[in-house]
Amino acid sequence: MARLLTYYKEKVIKSLVEKFNYDNIMEVPKVTKIVINIGVGEAALDKKKIDFPYQELTAISGQKPIVCLSKKAIAAFKLRENMPIGCKVTLRKDRMYEFLDRFVNVALPRVRDFRGLSAKGFDGNGNYSMGLKEQIVFPEVDYNKVDKIRGMNITFCTTAKTNDEAKALLQEFMMPFNK
Repeated sequence: MARLLTYYKEKVIKSLVEKFNYDNIMEVPKVTKIVINIGVGEAALDKKKIDFPYQELTAISGQKPIVCLSKKAIAAFKLRENMPIGCKVTLRKDRMYEFLDRFVNVALPRVRDFRGLSAKGFDGNGNYSMGLKEQIVFPEVDYNKVDKIRGMNITFCTTAKTNDEAKALLQEFMMPFNK
């Protein structure tokens, strides 16, 4: 079992029940999935450009990503229908908790000029979205094999009903939010 999952069951549930006065422990919010997305716009011109982000996302997440295809043809961007424009991966259960552990304890301290995560990333339904400017903060990515610095979007989906509950849940997992 993942280290953060046991931590969630032993400490986080008790802490959130005390803070929000839940009647039942099934009301306590939990993280349901983490979605990691890398957009590769230049892959529309050259299909081989999707290979490096695909391999990096595989190394970061521990599972194979899916290639996202364009839905419409847009002439201004030289984009046709069904051309590869990015890749994404959805993490659940043990892999999700292992990624969250590596993200908080290894990747975030390696971000340049890091002063905490913005609290503006909550959507009102308990989900938190954020962006990273470079993929090299993850130790799984070999810096010498990187062809281009790319950003990625990371979304943490929770069962929380409000932003405050979701923020408290993520803070219990040691996610550093700025004041």
